[in-house]
Amino acid sequence: MAIIPDASAILSLAYDDEDTDYGHSLLDAIAENHAVVPTLFWFEVRNALLMGERRGRIAAEQTATFLVDLEILPFEVDDQPNESAVMALARQHTLTVYDAAYLELAQRRGASIATIDRALIRAAIATGVTIWSPAT
Repeated sequence: MAIIPDASAILSLAYDDEDTDYGHSLLDAIAENHAVVPTLFWFEVRNALLMGERRGRIAAEQTATFLVDLEILPFEVDDQPNESAVMALARQHTLTVYDAAYLELAQRRGASIATIDRALIRAAIATGVTIWSPAT
């Protein structure tokens, strides 16, 4: 089964003050399986890293290294979201459109979603989408 990792799950590896066990397990699962991300994933990750730099959480050199390492992983980029479904999910579950894009992708692909975002976890549970965990 494909895994849909959101930016929060991946970014847990970028910062020294985060628990990285989940992220490392996720990277292992991605390397062994199939990961699919919406097009916005790469922009969202880069933006979060840039914000981390501005807040002093990560250095520019660490950002560059993190992105190089991340690009090695076998991500499939899905650029065909169902726009009306994304908007409906965002409205119904009070999500950002970005988070709703991950949820819509997981629903459409019948995939599990990897996230540490509480609102997205709640919405996934409410819609019957499986939450990826290191035990799955």
